[in-house]
Amino acid sequence: MDLLKRQHAPLTDEAWKQVDDEARRVLKLNLAGRRVVDFSGPHGWKLGAVNNGRLEPIGKGPVDGVWHAVRAVAPLVELRAPFTMKIMELDSAARGAGDLDLDPVIAVAERVARAEDAAVFHGFKEGHITGIIGASPHKPIEVPNILAWPRAVVAGLEVLRASGMNGPYALALGIQPFDELDADSEHGYPLRRRVEESLPAGSLIWAPAIRGGAVLLSVRGGDYELTVGQDLSIGYAVHDRTDVELYLTESFTFRVLEAKAAIFLRRSPESRTGRSR
Repeated sequence: MDLLKRQHAPLTDEAWKQVDDEARRVLKLNLAGRRVVDFSGPHGWKLGAVNNGRLEPIGKGPVDGVWHAVRAVAPLVELRAPFTMKIMELDSAARGAGDLDLDPVIAVAERVARAEDAAVFHGFKEGHITGIIGASPHKPIEVPNILAWPRAVVAGLEVLRASGMNGPYALALGIQPFDELDADSEHGYPLRRRVEESLPAGSLIWAPAIRGGAVLLSVRGGDYELTVGQDLSIGYAVHDRTDVELYLTESFTFRVLEAKAAIFLRRSPESRTGRSR
């Protein structure tokens, strides 16, 4: 038996398949960080930390004349998000039902994806994670109105190139910026197409965990690393005669190896309800 304890859950193989497939679909849709940073793993439950290759000196050791230091590591954060499903509904899968009510799976997968990506882009202080936005030394580029997105992307690219950060590049967009580029047009010419002219094909990424704007970053490799111990998996907690509690879990940490490889494009909040033309 492993830590997920799936064999003790009152789910048939058919039910497990539908639950796992739906979780995988929603996670793939919502996870943006894994598309733009290096991925290391999965390494399993036993991995507890990643070696940073650095030393943290100790001010005073127990013996005079002997220098002491602690090896710096990045500890893995373990996530667990519970959800509940009806056993009778799950049993329908074994009878041939291919349309189970999987709303609880969708909701928990969205939450966990948001938690991982929030750590990647915004950081997670309690988990000893510095995010891409917080680590960047570049002053954020303000986007005062919808029509300013193409100019902001060009300006961001100039900053990255001037810092020696070569491409290819990607633009990870929060919910509002993504919607703005999809919905608006200037004299019949979609803004999305104007932005895409400055970037490689397929480099606009929907990243719902990003708050307040978008992240323009190099995806050449070697700048950011997401290390996963236990990859995203569904486990079993407990059940009674009618309900079963499952959970979605993973363990991970994230490291910024080259802070200059990204710049934040900040959507000015005072301009979000109107346009300047």
